[in-house]
Amino acid sequence: MHHRMGILVSLPLLALVSAAPAAGQAKPAKPAPAPSKLFTTPLTLDQMTGKQAVIETAAGRIVLDLLPEKAPNHVGYFIKLAQAGAYNGTTFHRLIKHGIIQGGDPLSADPAKAAQFGTGGLKVLAFEPGAGSHERGAVSSVLVPGNRDSAGSQFFICVTPQPALDGQYTVFARVVEGIGVVTLISEAPVDAAGKATERIEMTSVTIRDAPPPGTVPFSAESPAELARYRAVLETSLGNITLEFMPDLSPNHVRNFLRLSDAGVYDRTAFHRVVPGFMIQTGYLGSKTMAMDEAQQKLVGPLQPEFNDTPHDKGIVSMARGDDPASASTSFFIVTARASGIDRKYTAFARVEDGMSVVEAIEQVPCDGETPRTRVELLRVRVVKR
Repeated sequence: MHHRMGILVSLPLLALVSAAPAAGQAKPAKPAPAPSKLFTTPLTLDQMTGKQAVIETAAGRIVLDLLPEKAPNHVGYFIKLAQAGAYNGTTFHRLIKHGIIQGGDPLSADPAKAAQFGTGGLKVLAFEPGAGSHERGAVSSVLVPGNRDSAGSQFFICVTPQPALDGQYTVFARVVEGIGVVTLISEAPVDAAGKATERIEMTSVTIRDAPPPGTVPFSAESPAELARYRAVLETSLGNITLEFMPDLSPNHVRNFLRLSDAGVYDRTAFHRVVPGFMIQTGYLGSKTMAMDEAQQKLVGPLQPEFNDTPHDKGIVSMARGDDPASASTSFFIVTARASGIDRKYTAFARVEDGMSVVEAIEQVPCDGETPRTRVELLRVRVVKR
């Protein structure tokens, strides 16, 4: 198969791969059974309007705006499956690099059924006009070839615009956060048939009300509520759990939580290591995954919140330039007493668990202060206790 970047040339990669008879081969003697009654959602348009789907994956979070106005049954069916946990543990099984990612087959929850991935969960939905073009981030139906009334649980997400698909498949959602995650998934290795050779699971798919425009996450919580959150830094050498100090640096804590929750830190590197002093990460220049517009809007300079917390081993503090108000995303974890930076940098958290991982990162071979082998901050996961 040949395809150009951004335009799909072979449509079957987006559809069920069926065992069609070859030319000159006899067709099956028995006709296929008549399809059962297709799904009609019991939800009203009002019940589905203003909803989002949050897809947690092994590669990061993807947030979708659901678009029920022109695809009510597709949206209603997606909501039904998500609320039943039907997508949990399934994989993105078919990929085209910088083209599309496809998932949602219930059979893909069982690795033993890999040969059948792409054949499950279809023939449930009739074709609907859908919500427009297959632009970047469009989420659309998967069909059996030659049968437009065969959509079901499977869907694909466009990494780049796919105008050749307009009018053929039903667009029922759009990515509003996490297009970088979608792009990253599309870059995973595949076999000659375009099937993923590694499992990229959806750990959960949940439905929520879309936040009102202009809502900034972690803005309304009190310091006591903020103190209940933890951030789990999932690194290529293990996990590090942080607890926060919102009573001393509330704005830094809010900022770190919202950046973490939005995936801004995902796929950055520990770009600076100074043994006996600190390890540093969060620099966006080291990020290997493109940020979407929503993530970019969260990034900006922070006013300092210098406090009396001593920079002892395990303290987490914000990096900055010469300007005290130049801290943004980059942060460091202190590995030994550093009294010279007390009250000059904003300490906002401490390592609660995983100090052995911090020490392992501190010991990696470096050229100067740069690790010779990339140590990656794969993801920052926010949890509440």
